[in-house]
Amino acid sequence: MTGAQVVVIAKEPVAGRVKTRLVPPFTPGQAAGLAAAALEDTLRAVAATRVRERVLALDGLPGAWLPGGFTVIPQRGGGLDERLAAAFHDACRLHRLPVVLIGMDTPQVTPDLLRQAVDLLAGHDAVFGPAADGGFWLLGLRRPDPSLLLGVPMSTAVTGEALVRRLRETGLSVGLLPELRDVDTAADAFQVAAEAPGTRFAASLAAMRTGAPAMIGEAP
Repeated sequence: MTGAQVVVIAKEPVAGRVKTRLVPPFTPGQAAGLAAAALEDTLRAVAATRVRERVLALDGLPGAWLPGGFTVIPQRGGGLDERLAAAFHDACRLHRLPVVLIGMDTPQVTPDLLRQAVDLLAGHDAVFGPAADGGFWLLGLRRPDPSLLLGVPMSTAVTGEALVRRLRETGLSVGLLPELRDVDTAADAFQVAAEAPGTRFAASLAAMRTGAPAMIGEAP
């Protein structure tokens, strides 16, 4: 068991509040179902990773998708940079351990990838997992500092580049992980499901396509 904590930052998968870019071709309810499956895949990967603590920074209320062994804390802040900074700060105050933080948009994440992140953090000040859209799917900080995130432009094609530049300009060493694809669009959903067919996310998507193929269509 390693001396670190993994924090998942997520929204409660409620129709109309999550994965709105999947609508259409999916309905708001289907988008929420896919979000729930992605969140469950992510949480189970974290639960299977040997770390000291597991934390869920949640916007909303926990549900049946939450496995045991997680401490739940509320999200704080307005913009995404503020909410990420607050999650690092609050988790560090809670457990006083290095933090590896991930979102709920990469259901293909595995315990092995998370273990790689924790191992890299033991030898670096920060660890960074780039996302295919220019953002990032994971950020680890050995000494969490909210100022590293505040003001970084979020949800753009240069978010990851800007964040890594800030980390390095601050003098931090950065370990890099493989690139993953976030599930933001229907095309992303089909590709991630094809790459990770054993996930709950892939099973949920397959069930929806079987039930309504004409509406959802085929993979691009």
